[in-house]
Amino acid sequence: MPSKELREEAEASKFGFFGGVFTPSLLTILGVIMFLRLSNVVGYAGLWNALLILLFAKAISVITALSISSIATNMRVQGGGAYYLISRSLGVEFGGVIAIFFYIAQAIAVTMYVAGFTEAILSALPGLGLSYTMIATITNVIVFIFVFIGAGWTIRFQYGILAILMLSIVSFFVGAFQDFSPELLRSNLVPAWTPDYSFFTVFALFFPAVTGIMAGVNMSGDLKDPERAIPLGTFASIGFSTLIYAAIAFLLAGSVSRNALVGDGFVMRDQALFPVLIYAGVISATLSSALGSMMGAPRILQAFARDNIFKRLRWFAKGSGKSNEPRRAVILTFLIAQVGVFAGDLNTIAPIITMFFLLTYGTVNLACFYEGRSKNPSFRPTFRFNHWSVAFLGALSCLGVMFLINPIWAVIALILSGGLYFLIARSEIQVKWGDVDGGLSFQVARKALLRLEREKYHPKNWRPSVLVLGGGVGSRLYLTQYACWFTVDSGMVSIAQIIQGELEDLHTRRYEAENILRKFILKERLPAFPVAIVEKDIHAGVKSLLQCHGIGGMRPNAILLGWSKDSEKEEVFYDTLYTAKNMKRSLIIIASKMNEEKVFIPRGAINIWWNSAKNVELMLLLAFMLRNNREWRDHSIRILRPVAPKADVDNIEKEMQDLLVQARIDAEIVIMPTDKPFEAVRRSMTPSAILFAGFEPVEDDEEEGESKETTAEKSSEDTLIETLHRTVDLPGDVVLVYNAGEVSVKA
Repeated sequence: MPSKELREEAEASKFGFFGGVFTPSLLTILGVIMFLRLSNVVGYAGLWNALLILLFAKAISVITALSISSIATNMRVQGGGAYYLISRSLGVEFGGVIAIFFYIAQAIAVTMYVAGFTEAILSALPGLGLSYTMIATITNVIVFIFVFIGAGWTIRFQYGILAILMLSIVSFFVGAFQDFSPELLRSNLVPAWTPDYSFFTVFALFFPAVTGIMAGVNMSGDLKDPERAIPLGTFASIGFSTLIYAAIAFLLAGSVSRNALVGDGFVMRDQALFPVLIYAGVISATLSSALGSMMGAPRILQAFARDNIFKRLRWFAKGSGKSNEPRRAVILTFLIAQVGVFAGDLNTIAPIITMFFLLTYGTVNLACFYEGRSKNPSFRPTFRFNHWSVAFLGALSCLGVMFLINPIWAVIALILSGGLYFLIARSEIQVKWGDVDGGLSFQVARKALLRLEREKYHPKNWRPSVLVLGGGVGSRLYLTQYACWFTVDSGMVSIAQIIQGELEDLHTRRYEAENILRKFILKERLPAFPVAIVEKDIHAGVKSLLQCHGIGGMRPNAILLGWSKDSEKEEVFYDTLYTAKNMKRSLIIIASKMNEEKVFIPRGAINIWWNSAKNVELMLLLAFMLRNNREWRDHSIRILRPVAPKADVDNIEKEMQDLLVQARIDAEIVIMPTDKPFEAVRRSMTPSAILFAGFEPVEDDEEEGESKETTAEKSSEDTLIETLHRTVDLPGDVVLVYNAGEVSVKA
């Protein structure tokens, strides 16, 4: 742990809102577009439309700043800027995409600003005698040295740049005011569109001028009070730069002719009182933007590396000095920028850099939208001047601007981002922070459950919700696997463990057992939920589960358990069957050839023993769900129906075919006239992967009150239970099914 003196010294070296946020943001916003392109915007769009373009572009900046402020004042902001804000809200996948692409964009942006600086130097000093590559390399090295020494030196240097920039703007204001003409102003109020320059084309030309609000956010780890500095510095830079842009546009419209505005000349230099100051302004603007990007990009990479998303980047996590400077990441950023310098013309990749900036702004707005829309109680920003609907509008606006600027590059950026998102998602990286995904999922689930509660049940909407009574972790894994096969992404599986004893004595063990179940589910990649309860005996535990587990329409509608040859468990086993029946739950009993630890797919057909009209519909549906699994797709479904020797076979087959047509299930029908149903099924089922058979759990008092006819109908089912010990020796697995009555394959 660092000493108190070291912590205080590190804290004292950090910056406030003016030096840490306002200055780098303003210097990035007031860039080369203000000097070289704003005159074209006014010339083609006219003053009114130019101000409208400025208003629209700044509106997107303001909305994004609102989102930034909301998220930044809802958490303890650390280093990493946009990456930190997004990853802690939308999760590691979105954060990882933004970290990588925003870092690359800012690293290459250093090259662009260095190139702009070099062109300004060559224009101001044509006889310098140095090549473009030489000047750009020297500039890149100087920027690198300033940033490598530390952010403190860079921020102090930027104060000087800001002073020069303000002097150049004042020089233009004074010169343009002297040439101001109301007649010129009136003539430049309306647009002069051409086939190449429409409203949206000019908007796309101007918009990069307002994409500098992240320069201060990227310094989040170097701020004394980021929760205060980020909102104050960001809004101050937006407001101040808006006034400057509006004033420049007004003076351009009132002091320069239309032909000069749309020409190739350096209009602001020509109108300035001291033209040399405009050169100094351009040089300062490009140099400050290069410094801002060289400072911000390494801090994003350092924060990303510290989260250990990609282990190969971990080397860049280490900081240097008392202020934890990301010098390793600075070196990489310098090298990327230098490669760009040697590459020369960057016009081909400039659009995608802007796309990545816009992706970042749009994702920040998306994060704020999700946080607000999910009504997460943990989302309590101290900055309250925002609403989720405004953030959503900002996200849509950023997406729209991407396509306005360049549709092809917009699509490329989205595809690259999507690919990286799924790459990170497939890695299933476990992080130590929460994100909005959990809160949003809860909100969606809540609304869905309330809707289910209000809707009247219909068999068409039946889905298997299976409660597995399988014992402890790993006990008879095949039971859970069968439950997952029967639900096949369409239902719910809960794995239950009943701990015998008193809750007062075993509540800690119950908590640990549920956690062990949860880890087991994650390890085996099972789409299931854990539940552990404490009761005085197994039967009482089953009753508690059937009464209380689940919520609303998501309660278990089927109980799945394994067959046991243990005679000591027979009473509990049958009590469980009777309780489930009385509580209107379907039953699935599995006798499998699989061992406790290994699950495999048996070979042969999926056989259904039609021994009960009541249960056959659930058996058909379970067989259909089973076959929908990739592992079972090559298994055919076969219905085995023993009938009396003199039964009308043709009519019975027709009825079965009609049922299959209505059920929309493909199956082979095998009708067997016999007076020994069990032996007939034994002969006809081979080869068999699994055999479904219906049964009816009947208590003694129920049998006494039933008619002889009903008892005769159940004789084959009762025989099945009595002779189950013989059936488990048959090839394949055996599944006994009782339908509680909610299923209809005709729905």
